[in-house]
Amino acid sequence: MAYRVRLPRDTLTREQIVRTAIELLDEEGLDGLNMRSLGGRLGTAATAVYWHVKSKDNLILLAGDHVWDEVELPDPDAVGWRTAATVMATGLHAMFGRHPWLVQAFGSHLFYGPGKARHDDRSLAVYEAAGFEGARADLAAATVFTFVLGNVLGASAEVSLTRRLGRDGADAEALTRDTMARASEVAMGFPRLRARLEAPSGMDHAVHTAHAAAPDQTFEFGLQALLDGLEGRLSAAGVA
Repeated sequence: MAYRVRLPRDTLTREQIVRTAIELLDEEGLDGLNMRSLGGRLGTAATAVYWHVKSKDNLILLAGDHVWDEVELPDPDAVGWRTAATVMATGLHAMFGRHPWLVQAFGSHLFYGPGKARHDDRSLAVYEAAGFEGARADLAAATVFTFVLGNVLGASAEVSLTRRLGRDGADAEALTRDTMARASEVAMGFPRLRARLEAPSGMDHAVHTAHAAAPDQTFEFGLQALLDGLEGRLSAAGVA
């Protein structure tokens, strides 16, 4: 038995463990990640996994940093700062959408590592290329990041809720329909919400109301409006 445990430990790599952990997190969320399940996917004992990553929290940090490499980092000198900012923010938004557990983990973990540092460094380069200097570049980058993160919170919460209801044996679809109906009843008491519910696209608005999700194209609209504002500040300061 001891020999069978040591052999996988020697043949496993941290890269294999992290990639498999990401797959498990994508499917099961933070609550579904445990060393026993991960070891089962890897065909090894949980003790072999611990030998490489030390703890579950450390594994989440490693997995969280790894997925930052999925975000494209264009060169602002080659494509222009605004195009680079749009590509990076859109890529970050898509990455969070693929890995909703990472959005949840921001509430309980402080992420760091080469993947995130590489992204953050390029983000600062983008806003420095725009004309922001020093702390103002930090503020611009942080403002766009916060916008992206806030935009994906609703979708991440919906994934988490649906998964939790499934584990509890509840009918997630039926509960969602019931919640939508209740939310629509409340919204009917407010004139602007009622007008939208009574419009041909009212059912879509009922969905948004129930899940606190954003209407279609909200991210694209908000991002460009935010970049317009940053560009406007540069123009007012005589930079752009």
